[in-house]
Parts: sequence; C-alpha cells; structure tokens
Amino acid sequence: MYSLKRETDEDWWEVEALYDLCFAPGRTALSSYRLRDGIDPVGALSRVARDEGGVLAGAIRYWPVHVGDAQALLLGPIAVHPTRQGEGLGALLIEESLAAAEGWDRVILVGDAPYYGRFGFAKLEDVLMPPPTNPDRVLGRALVPGAWDGVTGQVRQWSP
Repeated sequence: MYSLKRETDEDWWEVEALYDLCFAPGRTALSSYRLRDGIDPVGALSRVARDEGGVLAGAIRYWPVHVGDAQALLLGPIAVHPTRQGEGLGALLIEESLAAAEGWDRVILVGDAPYYGRFGFAKLEDVLMPPPTNPDRVLGRALVPGAWDGVTGQVRQWSP
C-alpha cells in the first residue's frame, strides 16, 4: 500500500535522486528540460508515493507551458523505483494527479503512445516540442472536452 501526497521542499532531493536512478543524471540535458529552467513545478499536482515505511517509491511532476497561444501542463518526469515497477504505481500517480488538475484544460507529454494511451493521451498534430523530440512521441490529453481543438504551434517556456 502506498500513500500519495503533494511533493514538499523536503522531498526535492530525494525525488531528484529517484529521477537520476530511473533516467540517468544526463536527463537534464534533454530539450524538455529547457522548458523547465527557472520555472517551479505545479506544486498542487506534483506528487510523491511512499510505502508504509516512508520509503519513496514514485514521483510525478507537472510544469506550466505555452503551446502556441494556449496554456498547458507538461507532465513529467514521472518515475517509479525499479523495485516497485509493475505494481500499478505509475498509473496511480498519473490518475490521482490528473484528477486534481482543476483549472487546467490540457496536458502534454513526451512518451510512448501505447503506455499513455490508456490514460487518454493521443498524438498531437501540429504541436512541436523543442528539437530533437520525435513528433510521434508528443502526446496530449484534453481535461476539458475539445481543449486541444485548434491548438497548434511550438511548446515554449511558461511566462505569466
């Protein structure tokens, strides 16, 4: 059994270590990280999952971005400790955090369509992540019906 809670400042470095374990320290060189530079994650949606002993088992973060003239959430990274994979924890993190995304209309991510399709994500046409992202891996989910209709353009860093 896991408890899911909002990520706090005290969780930050432990979560970073989990991301390094799952994605390697070079993960921050990916182009999607340029969208996160100097921007705080959306604290109301970023979650940590801990087991009964308080050990970190998984984490998910979201970041505000712009897609063309629209606002969106960038999902990621999401990670589950290698010893906890296959238990449904990733699905739990995604579903629980998206259920709390009030006030947001759309979510974007870079990932595998077969995995994320079961959560309602589909390939976005005419939405461009910073290169060298494979366009087939740019996926979106409307949190409000029709939220992606007519949304096109470059994904860029958030600016209020």
